[in-house]
Amino acid sequence: MRNGKFQNEAIRMAADIAVSHHEKWNGKGYPAELSGESIPLSARIMAISDMYDALVFVRPYKKSWTHEHAVEDIIRNKNIAFDPPIVEAFVLESENFKEIKNMYRDSWTIFYLH
Repeated sequence: MRNGKFQNEAIRMAADIAVSHHEKWNGKGYPAELSGESIPLSARIMAISDMYDALVFVRPYKKSWTHEHAVEDIIRNKNIAFDPPIVEAFVLESENFKEIKNMYRDSWTIFYLH
């Protein structure tokens, strides 16, 4: 970082994601209670990806959800937690998310349960 600015765009984007992917479209997220387009675009995209991952893969504290149930939950949170156009893009690509989930299902289960 030089003078408070990141020299590398990828590092800046990673920092935006790390700091802001728990912000909510309606401003009720954290840590800064940002809302709408004041949330960095990269963080708005990651928020949906992170939610999908958290729902469809098993965790020590919960069972995995079906792909369909996860998609329904993300759609239900459009305009609340998630940027509406990004939800629409997610829905259009949801079968690709399902395919990737199925490809890595076993490795994630082993990772989280051991």
